[in-house]
Amino acid sequence: MESSFLTAVFLPLALFTVMLGMGLGLTLEDFTRVLLYPKAVVVGLLAQLVLLPILGFILASIFSLSPELAVGVMILAACPGGPTSNLVTYLARGNVALSITLTAISSLITVFTIPLVVNLATGAFMEEVTALQLPFLATVLQIAVITIIPVAIGMALHYYLPQFAARVERGVKWLSLALLGLIIAGLLVQQRQSVAGFFAQVGLVTLTLNLAAMALGYLVAGVARLDRPSATAITVEVGIQNGTLAIAIASAPTLLNQPNLAIPAAIYSLLMFATGGAFVWWATRRSPRAQTPIG
Repeated sequence: MESSFLTAVFLPLALFTVMLGMGLGLTLEDFTRVLLYPKAVVVGLLAQLVLLPILGFILASIFSLSPELAVGVMILAACPGGPTSNLVTYLARGNVALSITLTAISSLITVFTIPLVVNLATGAFMEEVTALQLPFLATVLQIAVITIIPVAIGMALHYYLPQFAARVERGVKWLSLALLGLIIAGLLVQQRQSVAGFFAQVGLVTLTLNLAAMALGYLVAGVARLDRPSATAITVEVGIQNGTLAIAIASAPTLLNQPNLAIPAAIYSLLMFATGGAFVWWATRRSPRAQTPIG
């Protein structure tokens, strides 16, 4: 499909807004906290960066998906958490500091791991269909530009203009949610003749990925004997991914330029709000007391 205004202009703008909003709430301490509390951070990163892509591959192999949709699931599984995971962690009375730290560090690491995971996925699922690949160095640079630069701008505003950053942070985050909604609507309109079929094909697998990833995060945190707020943060961080970034990687003209590959991320981005809300309800009923710091 030829590139459109949606994928060439609107999508990068939306992703910039999402990452800028995340940067407005970050400090350098969020990146260095791993030195103070290594166990919880390492457990969370292991679950998100290693176990989650493996889970995505297993589900993409088990479910009857077209090669394009299977790769779309893998793109989603390769992405880091996003600002939504921090909000859900807060509402669920989890360890917000840990959640922010995991989001920040995983966003840096996945700049390098996303092209590796996506290229392995295209080789595994699309070998007989197309030689679609992401050039490693060019992709690393592009993902760095569309993620790290806006985060850095947001952090600079937070450091040098803290009052201004605090005033605009909430508005920027609401704007990013609105832009994500418009992008999802635009993608579904573009694919309107196949929307029902896409929902039938990937609705269940994306819901399963979302729920299984949350269960995986909770299980790994339990095995590591982390406290409940930290387990809550890791559960959410592993279970809720940056759907906007996944959509950008799949459909941006300078990356894969295949809007069909973005359908799993678009559907997932709708479902994660429902599952996130359900998790908040469950977590707050189990843990009515105030959250505690990382232990």
